[in-house]
Amino acid sequence: MVEQISLPGFDPAPAPAATIKAKSNNTDRLFFAVLPDADAIAEIRLRTKQLRSQYGLHGHPIIDGRLHVSLLGLGDYDGLPALDVKAFSQAAAMVSSAAFDVRFDRALTVANKKTEKNTPKAFLSEVYDKIKENYFEKIEDEKLVEAFKSVSASLGKKLPAEVKTKDELIKNLDYSKAATIAAQVLASLPPVGRSGLFTEKQEQQLKNTVNNVDPSKDLYKDLGLAKGASEAVVEQAFQKKQAEASPEELKKITYAKEVLTEKDTKERYDKGGIEPTIFTKIIGDTLYLQFKKFSPTSLDEFQKAFDAQRERPLDSLIFDLRGNIGGAIDSTAYFLGYFIGKNQSAFEFYKKGDYLPFRTPTDKLPSIAKYKQIVVLVDNNTQSSAEMMVATFKKYHLGLVLGSSTKGWGTVERVFPIDNQFDPANKYSLFMVHSITLRDDNQPIEGRGVDPDIKLTDKNWNQQLYSYFRNQDLINALKRVYSTI
Repeated sequence: MVEQISLPGFDPAPAPAATIKAKSNNTDRLFFAVLPDADAIAEIRLRTKQLRSQYGLHGHPIIDGRLHVSLLGLGDYDGLPALDVKAFSQAAAMVSSAAFDVRFDRALTVANKKTEKNTPKAFLSEVYDKIKENYFEKIEDEKLVEAFKSVSASLGKKLPAEVKTKDELIKNLDYSKAATIAAQVLASLPPVGRSGLFTEKQEQQLKNTVNNVDPSKDLYKDLGLAKGASEAVVEQAFQKKQAEASPEELKKITYAKEVLTEKDTKERYDKGGIEPTIFTKIIGDTLYLQFKKFSPTSLDEFQKAFDAQRERPLDSLIFDLRGNIGGAIDSTAYFLGYFIGKNQSAFEFYKKGDYLPFRTPTDKLPSIAKYKQIVVLVDNNTQSSAEMMVATFKKYHLGLVLGSSTKGWGTVERVFPIDNQFDPANKYSLFMVHSITLRDDNQPIEGRGVDPDIKLTDKNWNQQLYSYFRNQDLINALKRVYSTI
């Protein structure tokens, strides 16, 4: 229990031995005290509200009738002794003094030793621990404490230099700004801006992005149809609209028609608003496959795209990863297994000084085997999981990489739930970088990207490509692809 603050000149004296009964079941206590007047009580209530907000205090404040400043303890009793109460009351009545001011320079609270759950204090403590445990770099307490202190200072509260430990830090932060402090500390972790504090809304937006769901879009509405219209009705609506459509409108309704007239993609869209991530077309003897992003449905789409061309006499593949923003990184090793086989070294993550190897869990996909000449297209918007795939293609010499250096987004982020929630209006989680990816030369992809084998900016890129494959049909197909940019 925290000791009460004592006033100079009014330190409590030991209670007279005659009035103290050495029993463990004492129920009453007598003491002399100064009581606040109504104005003082109003001021105390205002300050209490401020302190509760600032320090995340959730206990019950002392009621007005019990507010006091203790002057002298008179003893603990098993029941109030009437004679003593009368004597003490008479003595108190003899005391007379002019009004005086009382000033306090600190406030104390009595609390359990364990941090109370679901408070701003517990929230900040958990955020601190989760950063220490899960952030991809080893981060010492001194460095993390300074990060919190720096944010606190920027928000108007500079913590003393002697605050150097987690406990001292958490105890001194402004709890009324708990969410802002956590958000800014996370955002300050290198790479800056890659980690953050998420609300439920932001977490749902991330899930939609990963799942390739855009709630703001309605492909049926683009064609002037009600949701669930049949493939035949979709085709008819497209035929009616295309004649009068502007180039931009035509692009939109063509996409809607392609998604809603193919059985698998239509079923996925009707069920969960999931749009396709794999698109194919045949250019001569070449299969062109555009892979827009990694989502939970992409692996199935990928397999079906190749299986659909199993019987066609195709021998070359253009694998277009331009603009691929990555996404569901867990599936990357499965894709790579289709090309290099099961239990092969796929890629590595780096975390806290350790290299974490990932192996392929899938066998080679038979319908891919016939593609002896593969060109992988990349640009500076190819990122994340797509960059890892490109690096592995280069490592195993699976194909020739053509384009420009990739984006260099080499971090792996995930959402970490927070147990201690304090804000009724928001439920928070941590979105944080927990690993970084490595390219084929074992250097971090972050900030470097993956370099192409042939740069598209080279004037003789087609001649360089011809020296590799000596396939003019493939080069012509590439020229057609790039002419649509």
